[in-house]
Amino acid sequence: MAAGLRKRGRSGSAAQAAGLCKQWLQRAWQERRLLLREPRYTLLVAACLCLAEVGITFWVIHRVAYTEIDWKAYMAQVEGVINGTYDYTQLQGDTGPLVYPAGFVYIFMGLYYATGRGTDIRMAQNIFAVLYLATLLLVFLIYHQTCKVPPFVFFFMCCASYRVHSIFVLRLFNDPVAMVLLFLSINFLLAQRWGWGCCFFSLAVSVKMNVLLFAPGLLFLLLMQFGFRGALPKLGICAGLQVVLGLPFLLENPIGYLSRSFDLGRQFLFRWTVNWRFLPEALFLHRAFHLALLAAHLTLLLLFALCRWHRTGESILSLLRDPSKRKVPPQPLTPNQIVSTLFTSNFIGICFSRSLHYQFYVWYFHTLPYLLWATPARWLTHLLRLLVLGLIELSWNTYPSTSCSSAALHVCHAVILLQLWLGLQPFPKSTQHSKKAH
Repeated sequence: MAAGLRKRGRSGSAAQAAGLCKQWLQRAWQERRLLLREPRYTLLVAACLCLAEVGITFWVIHRVAYTEIDWKAYMAQVEGVINGTYDYTQLQGDTGPLVYPAGFVYIFMGLYYATGRGTDIRMAQNIFAVLYLATLLLVFLIYHQTCKVPPFVFFFMCCASYRVHSIFVLRLFNDPVAMVLLFLSINFLLAQRWGWGCCFFSLAVSVKMNVLLFAPGLLFLLLMQFGFRGALPKLGICAGLQVVLGLPFLLENPIGYLSRSFDLGRQFLFRWTVNWRFLPEALFLHRAFHLALLAAHLTLLLLFALCRWHRTGESILSLLRDPSKRKVPPQPLTPNQIVSTLFTSNFIGICFSRSLHYQFYVWYFHTLPYLLWATPARWLTHLLRLLVLGLIELSWNTYPSTSCSSAALHVCHAVILLQLWLGLQPFPKSTQHSKKAH
C-alpha cells in the first residue's frame, strides 16, 4: 500500500509539472508576438537556440574542414612541461614560444591526454563544441538576470556567426577557454558570491591575459561593494591563485615566467591585424602609437568611472571608505550595474587595442547585444543596432582585412561607445531620497 501511495505521489507530481509546462507553452503561444521582444522570455528562446546550436555545431565539425593554426603548437608547449621543462624561456612550439600563463598549461595538459597526445583532432573539436554550448548557457544566464536585451537578438548571437563557430571548433584556440571561465566568474558575481567570482576570474586570467581588460571594472565593483579594506581579501584571492598556479615555473625561472606569460609589450604582426589595416605599417609598429592608445584607453576608463559608473553624488574617493561610513547608504549592486561595468571596461580596452587578431573576436562577441541594447537611445533603433552587429560580423569575416573593413569596425565601435556614454541611467530611488534628506 505504501508503494502504491509513493507511485501515485510520483505520478501526481509529474502530471502537475506537465500541466504547468503546458500552461507556460500555451501562454507563450498566445503571446507569441511578444516572445521575441520581451526579455522575460529569454530562457525559453535560449533553450530553443541551444538545441539548434547542438545540431549546427556538430554539423560544422563534420562538414567543414578543420584548419591547423595553433593546436600543434599548444600541444608541443605542453609536452615540454610534461617532459620536465619548467623554464618558460625554453618552452617552444611550431608558432613560437609559450606566452600564456600557467593555467593554460594545466588545462591544455588535460586536453593533451584527452586527445591522445593532441593527435585526436575530432575529440578535441567535440570537447570545444561542449565548451561552446557551455559558454552560451552561461551567457544566457547573465542576460536572463539583466532583462535588457530582446530575445530576437540572440539569434544573431548564436546561429548567425560563422567566425565564432570557427574559432571554437575549427581552430581550437585558447581564447574560448579563457572566456568560458570569465562568464562563469560573472555568474558567481551576479549571485553575490564574490570570493568564487574572483577565483574564477583569476583562473581565466591564467589562461590568457586578455581577461585583464575586465579588471578595471571588477576593481571598481569591489570598491563599490566592500570599500578598500574589504576588497583586499578578494584581490588577494586573485593574486594568490596566480602565484599558486605559477609556482613550479616561478621557482625555476621567475623572470622568464613573468616576462613571457605577462608580456604587455609584445609586438604584433601587421599582416594579422583586423582593426588597424588602414594605417601604414611603420605607424602600426611605432611605440608612440602604442603609448597614445594606452593613454586614450586609460583616459576613457577614468571618464567612465567618474561620470558613468559612479553616480551616487559623492566623490570617487568615497569608494575607498567602508560602505557603512559613506554618506549615501550602501545598496546591493544590481545585475545591470555589475554586467554593464564589466562589459564596458572590456569593450573600452578592445576599442584601443594595439591589434586585434581574428580569434580575439570572442573577447567581446557575446557582450555586444548587451552593449547595444542595455541603455536607452531613441536615435539608435532596433534596425540600426542590428546593422551595427552585422557590420561588425562582416568586418571580422573579411579575410584578409582591408582598410574599409578596419574602418567600418572602428565606426561601429564608436557608435557603441557613444551609445554607452549617452545612455545615462537615473539614480536609484534610494540614492535620490537620501540626497533629499541631506
